[in-house]
Amino acid sequence: MALRADWLPALTAFESAARHQNFAHAAEELHLTASAVSHHVRKLESRLGVALFQRHARGVALTAEGRKLADAAGSALADVDGVLRSLQLGREDSDRIRFTTLHSLTYTWLLPRLAAFTDAHPHLRLSVDTEVALARFDDPGPDFGIRHGPGHWAGLTAHFLMDEGLLPVISPAYPGLQGITQASDLAGHPLISDHSRQGWHDWFRAAGVHGAKFEERLTFSDSTDAMNAAAFGMGIALARSRIVVPYLESGRLQRLPVPTVKARWGYYIVYPSHRRLRAAAQTFVDWLLALPTD
Repeated sequence: MALRADWLPALTAFESAARHQNFAHAAEELHLTASAVSHHVRKLESRLGVALFQRHARGVALTAEGRKLADAAGSALADVDGVLRSLQLGREDSDRIRFTTLHSLTYTWLLPRLAAFTDAHPHLRLSVDTEVALARFDDPGPDFGIRHGPGHWAGLTAHFLMDEGLLPVISPAYPGLQGITQASDLAGHPLISDHSRQGWHDWFRAAGVHGAKFEERLTFSDSTDAMNAAAFGMGIALARSRIVVPYLESGRLQRLPVPTVKARWGYYIVYPSHRRLRAAAQTFVDWLLALPTD
């Protein structure tokens, strides 16, 4: 059976629905209605004479035939998308890598390592976006992002970068520092936090301190601000192990003799599942994934 041009809208709708496992999400991505996506899929099923989705009350799931077509369609559309993007971009822009990440991670973890990449690849240029909001990967948006989370997001491919721990830190000049010798002692001091999804409640519970009454005196949206507040002697900060390293190495902060708790979430490199990374972006992603994380 020859592939005709009038099959393309139905294949595009099917590929998006298969990737999201959801007609409504595919409709949002394609700027269609959910009924239009459903119509395209049914039209494709009618032409092929096979069911591509199993429909049930909670949504849809691919059949074996649907999975086979989804793999082929996804690969083909990714190839076409990559070629179109390379043609659309001039030679100058093809060497630019655009990515989005957290300001705290950029400032404390990425920047100290970045010179090694730029020295090795002087022809590549980097555009770094440190907005807090989750990025949209629409053109001409970022090639990829570094996200902090559980490792799975609808419509995105995610590669594990590194995990982290949660540890209380304090200024060496903090009054009463010598009196803090165990986890329960922290509850009597002003505590500093950020907007991470794991906070002091989680740390006290994991450290074996139950029913602790404590005061979170300062809360910041950015982790580096929380670290700076602790460095100025304003209290004890719950630090993320990847973020706090420069503060510990400089002596502005020090660890307390209490447990480090493994965080539930880690850092992941993410990009849209329906397209392949451009060559320049893939070079940078490969470099990031090869970095030692100990």
